[in-house]
Amino acid sequence: MSRFNNATLLITGGTGSFGHTVLKHFLYSDIGEIRILSRDEKKQDDMRHELQAEHPDVAKKVKFYIGNVRDPQSVHDAMPGVDFIFHAAALKQVPSCEFFPMEAVYTNVEGTNNVLHAATEAGVKRVVCLSTDKAAYPINAMGTSKAMMEHVVRANARVAAERGKTVICCTRYGNVMCSRGSVIPLFIDQIRRGEPITVTNPEMTRFLMNLDEAVELVKFAFEHAEPGDLFIQKADASTIGTLAEAVQKLFGDTGTNIIGTRHGEKLYETLMTREERLRSEDMGQYFRVAADNRDLNYDKYFVKGQVQTEAEESYTSHNTNLLDVEGAVKKILTTDYVKEELAKIGKQV
Repeated sequence: MSRFNNATLLITGGTGSFGHTVLKHFLYSDIGEIRILSRDEKKQDDMRHELQAEHPDVAKKVKFYIGNVRDPQSVHDAMPGVDFIFHAAALKQVPSCEFFPMEAVYTNVEGTNNVLHAATEAGVKRVVCLSTDKAAYPINAMGTSKAMMEHVVRANARVAAERGKTVICCTRYGNVMCSRGSVIPLFIDQIRRGEPITVTNPEMTRFLMNLDEAVELVKFAFEHAEPGDLFIQKADASTIGTLAEAVQKLFGDTGTNIIGTRHGEKLYETLMTREERLRSEDMGQYFRVAADNRDLNYDKYFVKGQVQTEAEESYTSHNTNLLDVEGAVKKILTTDYVKEELAKIGKQV
């Protein structure tokens, strides 16, 4: 019997790629109910019909709530009886957030605060919030909004811990391959149309993980978190040039156009800062970064000798395990999307 036995799980932004993968992991488990809170009625209707067609025996486990994390009332309406929350609702596109930064604030910062306040008031047992590598040393609006989201998570976790009811924690991971708006589906579509694929900067490096790994990270955080903890998965990375070659090796070489860096893009991503790495705990496949639980009474703290405030280096997509083309091919073949697209053109994995 698991901790989810007969429990009710709420997934915010649950019609996205992450929500679909959570359903794959939990539909046939001993969980009692899964609630999907999102603002897109079309995606909810599509998901409902897909469940009814493919999983008729368990489709009734999933309940749909139309609402927006920006609206506190709609969040409260979905909360009664909820035991656990996976908070995935977010604006994630770097260029669109760069042009409309306040929209990122409304969803990623204020929306998270609404979810956590509602969860605490409703006595939810555990909340896991999803963040991104772009929140570490952010240079763009999306990353900055997610960095602020993490601060909101820690602040709410501290208050919730004082009340002794809700455990709130956070996960941070890199690029999820084949999720909505990611580059691999774009490359495949361009190749299908016989067009050269567009690469911003072939020397850029990005962490690579699949959706199942993202869900496993969230499940690990759920099982092991103390209030305010941040969990980070150790992950492989590749250059964008290598990733492009890997996709072309599977789907065909139609050439490559270098189009230059987009608004707000980094040369490499950071999953854990130097400051976080100093206080991190290596848990095998994951790092745990404990919250700084000091209060505002700084005058009661004192130190002797040299104070170390940061590790020698952060954990980045430049200094993790970099995949070659063959490694990148094996990695992207772990995604259902790539397998399905290969099947469409008659290639078997």
